[in-house]
Amino acid sequence: MKADRARAQPWYREPWPWILMAGPATVVVAGFVTAWLALRSEDGLVVDDYYKQGLAINQTLSRSDAAERLGIKAELHLLDGRVRVLLAGAGAGALTLQLVHPTRAGMDQRLDLAMVQPGVYEGRLAPMRAGRWHVVLERRDWRLAGDWLLPAAGALTLGGRAPPAAGSGKSGEGRQ
Repeated sequence: MKADRARAQPWYREPWPWILMAGPATVVVAGFVTAWLALRSEDGLVVDDYYKQGLAINQTLSRSDAAERLGIKAELHLLDGRVRVLLAGAGAGALTLQLVHPTRAGMDQRLDLAMVQPGVYEGRLAPMRAGRWHVVLERRDWRLAGDWLLPAAGALTLGGRAPPAAGSGKSGEGRQ
């Protein structure tokens, strides 16, 4: 009995209490990290006015149909921080280009393109990350849309088939 008392140590010198407390302590720390991440980052996928956007989808579809009926086609080129749009089948007027990142709303860009000559429009772009982008080219009465994979090796064609690549009968990335 005297030997047992001599070997008895304070609880904090024993390994088992620390092993048993490690699990709950890890969960508490993970909870604080999760809360910090949730408060620090923005949930860009949730839209505040989802009902209004749902009602507006018919207008968007009718504008896309109008572009098809009018035979409007556009070819987009990226050139050193600028975008050049070659537009066919539409008259002169204000033109808007939207580049929308699929998951990060803070990276989206909206440009009012300036006409540099008939059928040719240009605008300045902020630097864009590599990846897939939704592209919307529009006027008040029509709209063209497609996806563009950046960095792009060629042009994006909206509203029609892209010219076939040399030696292949397939159209390129970005066909609507």
